[in-house]
Amino acid sequence: MKISNPVLTGFHADPSMIRVGDTYYIANSTFEWFPGVQLHESKDMVHWNPLPAALNTTELLDMRGNSASGGIWAPDLSYADGKFWLIYTDVKVVNGAFKDCTNYLATTEDIHGPWSGPIRVNGVGFDASLFHDDDGRKYLVQQTWDHREYKHAFHGITLTEFDVETMQLKPETARTIWMGDDVKLVEGPHLYKINGWYYLFAAEGGTVWTHQEVVARSRTLDELSFEASPTNPFITNFDTPRSYLQKQGHGALVDTPSGEWYYASLCGRPWHHETESFTDPRGWCTLGRETAIQKVEWDEDGWPYIVGGHGGERYVEAPKDAIETVAPETRNQHDEFESDTLDPRWNTLRVPFDEKMGSVGGGSLRLIGQGSLCNTFDLSLVARRWQAFDFDAETCVEFDPKTYQAMAGLTNYYNDQHWSWAFVTYDEDRKCRVIEVAQNDRNNYTSFLRENAVVVPEGVERVWLRAKVRTQWYTYEYSFDGQTWTELPVKLDAKILSDDYVNQTYGGFFTGAFVGLAAVDYSGYGEVATFDHFDYKEL
Repeated sequence: MKISNPVLTGFHADPSMIRVGDTYYIANSTFEWFPGVQLHESKDMVHWNPLPAALNTTELLDMRGNSASGGIWAPDLSYADGKFWLIYTDVKVVNGAFKDCTNYLATTEDIHGPWSGPIRVNGVGFDASLFHDDDGRKYLVQQTWDHREYKHAFHGITLTEFDVETMQLKPETARTIWMGDDVKLVEGPHLYKINGWYYLFAAEGGTVWTHQEVVARSRTLDELSFEASPTNPFITNFDTPRSYLQKQGHGALVDTPSGEWYYASLCGRPWHHETESFTDPRGWCTLGRETAIQKVEWDEDGWPYIVGGHGGERYVEAPKDAIETVAPETRNQHDEFESDTLDPRWNTLRVPFDEKMGSVGGGSLRLIGQGSLCNTFDLSLVARRWQAFDFDAETCVEFDPKTYQAMAGLTNYYNDQHWSWAFVTYDEDRKCRVIEVAQNDRNNYTSFLRENAVVVPEGVERVWLRAKVRTQWYTYEYSFDGQTWTELPVKLDAKILSDDYVNQTYGGFFTGAFVGLAAVDYSGYGEVATFDHFDYKEL
């Protein structure tokens, strides 16, 4: 078997991979999207099955009001003492001098949950992980944040002993074990003890084209005792701009039962417009940061290296002892909303789907209009990841607004400042319902059709809407019968829904594009939109 990278397509950033017996698990960042921390399992590293997300209650995670790309940063999954341990960070401030965050711990004996906790651990810095030493002691390892403008904000890797009796840290034991190298931005630390050495894996260079993973090691856990590998970077694509995979770096190391080694890291797959240079800009990763797995071997001096070179490979030999895993196809989606709970592929922003947003079941999803798609507190939106560069997404909505302040339809969404949608609303001049297309680009809002918005004929109860995404561009279509479709005369640039575009002007750029259903009624009267199906079909 061959591992085909990326193994988790679409927004699956910052993988934390572990093995328990013959089974591998991956936990991924989810940022402001709810539920928090996506989980997958496999016995062959080739086929991955989704598991219930770990943080599915507001007791475990309440992100209401969190800024875009705040929330869950780089969770760490580990297994010791007969249970799974999950360290996760809720980041409340993304931009500026401060990164206000809280690190929490939750545990479970069953990966399917429920998870106990949360136990508040600290707020020293994000990307925290828990290291279980072979002498029974445990340590929190984390990036350390420094707000002082005359210091570098990434102030090394801090190690603090964790007391399993009190389930709290011992702050007096905190020490800096490594400051990183001259690439700076050292983060995402994971510790491993192998052949008497403590190996520290850490990311550097920021989660952009300069991203990389480096390795250091020490015989002890003393302050500043780690030395960097002479073969660093361990993995990067900074100097391989034509590689299929880009941005590889932040991730986790795992061994197989027979003693092979693999490394799971985030990655990106950029595309270009025909008029653009292949290297500057390097491209647009509309699927966000995905998860790739590379084979690892060790040199004669005990340093790890990526098989095939530090740029990694698209196709990788699966473990020799892999147990073939059956993984049903889950990327294409047809939902007729028969269940009274949402399909697990759906996500909401910051808080779980509840009665304020609407209800589901009996063949429809009913969304109660709340705030605009710019709202970070009260928003009625359900969405799923883009997982392919080319796909169609379709829905049908019944909506009878009486004000232009009420809107409902199909959206392609990156964050509250970058999104578009085709929607049904009310035109007070023509005194009828219309279909409009609008885009928010760097928080600049544009209505494209205006006086040419398509009139919904009297007597038509339902409007079909479809998005056609074709890598670089996407369009919207409408139908009044679900059979005859008309393209709306707006061609939108998909790059606006990418980390790389957002990064040009804004400090939060860590997620990926989503497609979904939304209802807005900022008049405050809660107009209800009823959706009877949703289709997502990759081409």
